[in-house]
Amino acid sequence: MKKIIVCAVSFLILSCNNEHASKNKKQQVSSETNQEDSSVENFGIVLHGGAGTILKKNMTPQKEKAYKAKLEEAIKVGHAILKNGGTSMEAIKKTINILEDSPLFNAGKGAVFNNEGVNELDASIMDGSTLDAGAVAGVTTIKNPIDLAYEVMKNSPHVMLSGKGAEQFAKERNLEIVAPEYFFTEERMKSLQRVKQKIKNQEATKTTAFYDAVIQNSKFGTVGCVALDTYGNLAAGTSTGGMTNKKWNRIGDAPIIGAGTYANNATCAVSSTGWGEYFIRAMVAHDISALMEYKGLSLQEASKLVIQKKVVDLGGDGGIIAIDSKGNIAMEFNTAGMYRAAMNANGDMTIGIYNENEQ
Repeated sequence: MKKIIVCAVSFLILSCNNEHASKNKKQQVSSETNQEDSSVENFGIVLHGGAGTILKKNMTPQKEKAYKAKLEEAIKVGHAILKNGGTSMEAIKKTINILEDSPLFNAGKGAVFNNEGVNELDASIMDGSTLDAGAVAGVTTIKNPIDLAYEVMKNSPHVMLSGKGAEQFAKERNLEIVAPEYFFTEERMKSLQRVKQKIKNQEATKTTAFYDAVIQNSKFGTVGCVALDTYGNLAAGTSTGGMTNKKWNRIGDAPIIGAGTYANNATCAVSSTGWGEYFIRAMVAHDISALMEYKGLSLQEASKLVIQKKVVDLGGDGGIIAIDSKGNIAMEFNTAGMYRAAMNANGDMTIGIYNENEQ
């Protein structure tokens, strides 16, 4: 009898243990399933190739096609990185590299000339998860300035390096160095000559140079990219050749953290393009973030207020691209056009050049 009772008790204990184990296993599977489901996060990427007087009536079909093709190529590369689990930092670097390597944009290969016929390049990058940032200004031999800005952020104790010192640091980091002649393009040289002639003519007639569209648009053409990755991290980057005919080693907003570039996981990532002096004075990129953080504005509301009012009230013009921590995007500009593209987590792609209200 005792044996029968012991066997029965043992069976009940074993059954309870098996049931408990089975229940735990089901809970574990359920937990894993939920965890897997929750890992499918929102992400997105936005880029710009500069803002200015970009009118459809002045654009040939061939050139429009070339711009759209390059914008599409760049945005797809960045989107694929994010989709495959890459970081926002990786995505913006590779996206900007494509724009820097194209003569279509005022960055890298397509950089404009300064007054002395030299290409001086600026770039900056920022990590929204840590608020780390890196920037370079006035470099003349770095093939991809955005990569150097990244190296400054990651492998130096500084935020910004300039000129020969930045180029020395690039060599130490084994970045690709090119001869200054690499950046020469016939179109940019002709632009320099046109601007110089316009200024000469206007000095002779005592008129204000900045009223001339050719001269005013010598300030535009910067490229930039912002992204939100599947880990919830934001990043922003900007690269430019600056202003055609610039003098005295002038530096615009592109390498200035808070003016040309800003990223903060708590709010948004922003890259600017426009009349740099005004974007510095307005601290455009950071102001958009601050309006979201302190005033509770949406990304679109903050972007519109800064670009359509604050910058305009100062006398400047240009635009921004931005993405917030929820994947909402903004492509705000107050000029006749801005080269731009965006893709969301669903793969929906937007490509634009003109301000439809200006055509």
